[in-house]
Amino acid sequence: MTRTAALQSAIQYLDEGQLFTDLARRVAIRSESDLGADPATLGEYFDAEMVPWLRRLGFEVSVSPNPVKTGGPFLVARRVEDATAPTVLTYGHGDVVNGQEASWRKGQGPWSLTVDGDRWYGRGTADNKGQHTINLSALEHVLAARGGKLGYNVIVLMEMGEEAGSPGLREFCEANAEQLRADLFIGCDGPRVAANRPTLFLGSRGMVNFTLSMRARERAYHSGNWGGVISNPATVIANALATIVDAQGRMLVDDLMPPEIPPAVRAALADIELGGGKDDPPFTPEWGEPGLSAAERLVAWNTIEVLALGAGSPQRPVNAIPPTAVAHCQLRFVVGTRWQELESILRTHLDALGFNEVEVGITMSGAATRLDVEHPWVRWASDSIVESTGSAPAVLPNLAGTLPNDVFADVLRLPTIWVPHSYPACAQHGPDEHMLTDVTREGLRIMAGLYWDLGERDALPAMAA
Repeated sequence: MTRTAALQSAIQYLDEGQLFTDLARRVAIRSESDLGADPATLGEYFDAEMVPWLRRLGFEVSVSPNPVKTGGPFLVARRVEDATAPTVLTYGHGDVVNGQEASWRKGQGPWSLTVDGDRWYGRGTADNKGQHTINLSALEHVLAARGGKLGYNVIVLMEMGEEAGSPGLREFCEANAEQLRADLFIGCDGPRVAANRPTLFLGSRGMVNFTLSMRARERAYHSGNWGGVISNPATVIANALATIVDAQGRMLVDDLMPPEIPPAVRAALADIELGGGKDDPPFTPEWGEPGLSAAERLVAWNTIEVLALGAGSPQRPVNAIPPTAVAHCQLRFVVGTRWQELESILRTHLDALGFNEVEVGITMSGAATRLDVEHPWVRWASDSIVESTGSAPAVLPNLAGTLPNDVFADVLRLPTIWVPHSYPACAQHGPDEHMLTDVTREGLRIMAGLYWDLGERDALPAMAA
């Protein structure tokens, strides 16, 4: 069978309704991991869906408990045809964020896959059940098209805790590095830059969630009796924040700034247009770091966001000075940032300005990664997508969001390529999450093309040939 026939076979999986049938079963499994779910319930997704599917494709499959007791299990599936052939590692996660049932306005709620025009509604359609279903079904059709022999080896790694920060993933990969040894990583998560443009991204920005908090006293005091003579923690926290990020969203702490944007990264982002979609918010004029394009600010720069503020009773304010205040914040950062030092950097910064009573706490963190945009595997993947779709993909040095890519890049030491099958307005993590039929169809073509081209040994980068 030819490459063209293999791509068409993958498309038929969508057009004949089988993708919908398979995904509907997977969406119906309530695999919420961000609510502290019992790992035993998270394992249902593997037991009911992934294990039988992968075994049918000739994989040896094992499911292992998480080294972190509160985390969900890991699945490793290996299909080895030739120990001397190239090996690709692919990844997905079967867990989802909480359903938020009461807030859905489209479809039939989070646990029922519903089609409305070009949109497929349901929790996990965009993140990540729909995406890894596209990837693995494309692999299945290429396997059939090549008569049961791919010409290379495949390892599938799946987790059930990505939405809870991937607890245990690093430890699991460190302990099983030999079993996961490969030449290339291809993952699926996150959005394209736009629904109509295929996209590759080569890493992700990192993230540190932190809090600024102050406790002045044990209880509130009447603002008329005490206002002007006792401190107000809400006022202090507001002013402390204003020394870290200004009213236009520009960072003010030099030690948390990123290094200069490399020329190759600037060149890769030069033709990236962001926003403008039907459900995309309009950009705020003059927001963020001056002198940069929108793509550079989002992908190649650092930002500090205030996620939530708390003091007093916002729902029913009273005439009292609150005893405590807190700001929940986030640093999104690129490679080269001193993110491991954030707590001490902010402590020094705040103390120097007289905010000694403001406490700094770190709640969650993840490293930044970025594969060289000129890496041979990037050119190979881009050329494959051009052949499959007729258009050049957007190549992002890294995703603006955060993924556990540091585990694959730093622990397993793999060149990492992500091929997303979602789009920016997919409502992932919120009500009315959905995937698009057109993006799904193109995603099947792209992945079938990539999996076909991996079998063309003479055309692979020299490092894996």
